[in-house]
Amino acid sequence: MKRKIINFFIIIFLLGICSIGTPEPSDNPVSTDEIKQGRVLTIKEFIQQATAKDTEFENILIDELVLQYQRDLSLPARDIVFYIKTQYDFILDQEREEPEATMTLSKLFPLTGTTISGEYKTTPSYTSIKHSSDMTYSITQPVAQNAFGRSTRMLDKIIGIEVDVAKHQIVEAYEDYFATIIGAYYDWHEAYENLKIGESSYKENVKLLDNIKERQKSKIANPIDVNKIKLQVFEKEEQLIELQELYEKALNIVKTAIRYEQGEELLPSSPSLYRDLAISFEDDFKTLTTSGRTFKILEMLEEKSSLDVARSADDLLPSIDFIFGYNMKGDEMAFEQSDNMIFMGVTLDFPFPDQVDRAEYYIDEIEERKSRLTTNNVYYSLYNDIKNLALAIKREEKLYKIADDKIELAQDVLEAESENYTYGKVTLNDYIDAVNSLDRTRFNKVTHEQQLRKYKIEWLRLTDKLISRSEIR
Repeated sequence: MKRKIINFFIIIFLLGICSIGTPEPSDNPVSTDEIKQGRVLTIKEFIQQATAKDTEFENILIDELVLQYQRDLSLPARDIVFYIKTQYDFILDQEREEPEATMTLSKLFPLTGTTISGEYKTTPSYTSIKHSSDMTYSITQPVAQNAFGRSTRMLDKIIGIEVDVAKHQIVEAYEDYFATIIGAYYDWHEAYENLKIGESSYKENVKLLDNIKERQKSKIANPIDVNKIKLQVFEKEEQLIELQELYEKALNIVKTAIRYEQGEELLPSSPSLYRDLAISFEDDFKTLTTSGRTFKILEMLEEKSSLDVARSADDLLPSIDFIFGYNMKGDEMAFEQSDNMIFMGVTLDFPFPDQVDRAEYYIDEIEERKSRLTTNNVYYSLYNDIKNLALAIKREEKLYKIADDKIELAQDVLEAESENYTYGKVTLNDYIDAVNSLDRTRFNKVTHEQQLRKYKIEWLRLTDKLISRSEIR
């Protein structure tokens, strides 16, 4: 009998220690109350402001300004070239000094390869005190390598292709960043929805803790039940703190994108963009391969490779130039006692064995084959990626619907478990499991909803439909 009394007091003492020593949940938990008042920023408004204010878009587009100078940089110069050389001659034997000058004016017509030049030269004579003057007009025309500007015209086409490819690549870079910006809004909305769920769960568990404490005072609940709920509240508070941080980080990205500096808080709205987007793998992939930007680039790169091979083959030809001109020689600047002459001829420049040009030709042939292989590989790679993405979209649509149905069931289970716990039909652990199951289901619904949105953005990006050149400001 005495041992039973001692054991009873020991149990009472231990329960008292557990009840007194357990810390209470925070009196000032993280809350979304401070962000529930603010200006709603829709995704359309966000996109409009981001594309107008985010300088990363401008940084992408500014590369296009350079492209207008590529022809001038890469093609032979069409400038008129003026050359002048003057010197002063001291003729020692005759003890006299005379000026000497040479002036040349030339112009190249790159697309025909024709060079027109004129030269005037005046020099002192050793045999008389008069100057001799010489004037020559000439036309030079290549007739083998770069015959009549053939290689230069191919180079002009190559530069045009490179410029067009660069423009498409700029649009692709713009599209990639545009997708990133939309994803940032989705992340913000997801963080906001999760934060609301976390706050709601925390508050419900705080109410449960207060209820359990009242039940303990009425000798209905045990101290261990109070401690279980306290642990549950601590876990929900920890989760809420983490969710608050994720929300703040996502909000900072959004504010940075639109360069937001006002004091009013921003709130997201449910993104309706591309919500009703219809997915058809066969139709969208066919459109991509026939008129999509990606395959246009690949087609142009193949054409460029063929032109590179043709230019390299042209470089293997000897350099033969036909020259036609007129020359006039005489005394003094007025060409006194002048002699006139028309001339024509050929110049030949042909290196043996021309190993550099031959190596370049073989390399260009290899690059042409590689270009065709690249197009083929990209075709099957995109085919696989887009087809798998279509499967992922279908999966997320099904999982989202299941999550929506599970929420309703989880709420019914929680209500039933709450009633059962009140009447002592289930343990507190069963009730806590029901609470956590509802939270997980709500979080899962948000996750699947946002993932579905992101997959649709990725679908549009891969099929070159997210943005077009006409839509870029």
